[in-house]
Amino acid sequence: MIDLSKSYDFFQPEKDAAMVHIVGCGSVGSTVAENLARCGVTKMMLWDFDKVESKNIVNQMFREKDIGKPKVEALADILSEINPGIEKSLVLKPQGWNGQLMSGYVFLAVDDIELRRKIVEAHMASPYVRAMFDFRTRLEDAQHYAADWSDPKSKQSFLNSMQFSNDEADDDTEISACGITLGVAPTVRIVCAYGVANYINFVKGLPLKQIVFINAFRISAESM
Repeated sequence: MIDLSKSYDFFQPEKDAAMVHIVGCGSVGSTVAENLARCGVTKMMLWDFDKVESKNIVNQMFREKDIGKPKVEALADILSEINPGIEKSLVLKPQGWNGQLMSGYVFLAVDDIELRRKIVEAHMASPYVRAMFDFRTRLEDAQHYAADWSDPKSKQSFLNSMQFSNDEADDDTEISACGITLGVAPTVRIVCAYGVANYINFVKGLPLKQIVFINAFRISAESM
């Protein structure tokens, strides 16, 4: 089992036994899962139908030896190396999300905005979801959205933030000369850290930050 002595006084993960769903295990999903595992969260369900490609290594948690593996399996291996105790409660969904109802906490980390909107709409009336978290990354900047599912206004604002199409999202995305979406680890790491911190605060009884905007390469804090 992982030794949580450095963080346990700050956060006790067993105080909330609700399932954490990570829908999409690419750059955001794999990074969120890694952060949660290091905080002692073990009850996770990983949803993704994709396999690891060589181009994924630069901004996702995967390693060279994971290329060709289903992402959920490769991520499960990484999480188990961090905390061997996670194996008993980790659930893998290698077919991805296909309309199943979820409960607890939902992290939306799929590239498809229409699929994210569909997931939110399917759960709008659910009394079993506690909160949802969404992430949108570009090359240098990213956005994080969250909603307390017990608050109708929060849920509606969360859904309203998704009222655009995949084509519109693609028009606003930086791509390489050969058509590959550009992405770097610092942007992903920073926005995921905000999302996991938001989750931890909520579990501890603090209100969610509903919108967070970051730019990983325009540092606004005082620096030399």
